[in-house]
Amino acid sequence: MTDTATLSLAKQLLAIESVTPKDAGCMEVMGARLKALGFKLEIMQFGEVTNLWARRGETSPVLCFAGHTDVVPTGPIESWQFPPFEPTEHNGMLYGRGAADMKGSIACWLVALEEFIATNPNHEGSIALLITSDEEGPAKDGTVRVIETLESRGEKIDWCIVGEPSSTHKVGDIIKNGRRGSLNAKVSIHGVQGHVAYPHLVTNPIHMLAPALAELTSTKWDEGNDYFPPTSFQVSNFNAGTGATNVVAGTADLLWNFRFSTQVSDQQLINWTEDILHRHQVKFSIDWNTSGQPFLTEPGALVEACQKSILANTGYATELSTSGGTSDGRFIAPTGAQVVELGPRNNTIHQLNECVSINDLESLTGIYHGVLVELLGD
Repeated sequence: MTDTATLSLAKQLLAIESVTPKDAGCMEVMGARLKALGFKLEIMQFGEVTNLWARRGETSPVLCFAGHTDVVPTGPIESWQFPPFEPTEHNGMLYGRGAADMKGSIACWLVALEEFIATNPNHEGSIALLITSDEEGPAKDGTVRVIETLESRGEKIDWCIVGEPSSTHKVGDIIKNGRRGSLNAKVSIHGVQGHVAYPHLVTNPIHMLAPALAELTSTKWDEGNDYFPPTSFQVSNFNAGTGATNVVAGTADLLWNFRFSTQVSDQQLINWTEDILHRHQVKFSIDWNTSGQPFLTEPGALVEACQKSILANTGYATELSTSGGTSDGRFIAPTGAQVVELGPRNNTIHQLNECVSINDLESLTGIYHGVLVELLGD
């Protein structure tokens, strides 16, 4: 049986070994098809990172698809059922690194574009793509740099679909219409090392921290809201000690993280946390890093277009959610754009034997096409 247009393109992209931060030629494949559709292409190179900004049309509103061609490392190749960069069909699934995260989504969007432009050559507004090879890595020279460039020249995105794998049980069952913020801390607690048998000569940093940590883990930082759960605090690493049973550590080192809602700011969390540590007389040094601010797209034109298309293509209603980690949507939303994440199921992303349902790829192509028609159809 001949592959569909979506499946054929997905296989072509999956065969390219584009481990972050390498694009390795994916954007050349995309660019050739986009150029044939009348898109103007602009490659933005920052360091090792390749970014593509492609646009068709000069007027607003601008509907943008944001995605990434880089993939996470494969892990032990011998543990894969099929070679990770040899796309393989098996039992209705397409296997390969990046199948779900997110070359499958890119293939769906490109084919939906081709079908849409064929029947809507004079569509309303503009269509754009913002594609990076730096989403799975540090995310310093990717989408954030492209957005800075667009903002500097007054080029605005009105609606943005991020093709991240947002679905859970079936394609389109969940739209991410926001994400929690992420605030990280690298913490050192300063004590005095010594022999456990002479407690009057030591200051145990673990004991010093314990009451404050108990308060940090039990504090209710906010109530959340209709779209966000309450802010959470988690310690991910805790290291102290020399390995000997008779030596009190001189320092204790921790990593912790807040996933926070739009009810609080990162600065409020920083202030409250340090107040707790000071109140418990903890001697500490701390390095804070906000890797993403929370954002929310309330129901409006973009959300409603996605909901309508999902219902028309699948027969079921979708759910709005802000759960999960961060995405490049965090760089786009602050510009004022409406942003949603809509892509395939996420049950195998970053795993061995990553795969996506071939039927889901066809459904997602139809969903994307429906959104294009709803928002920009002529």
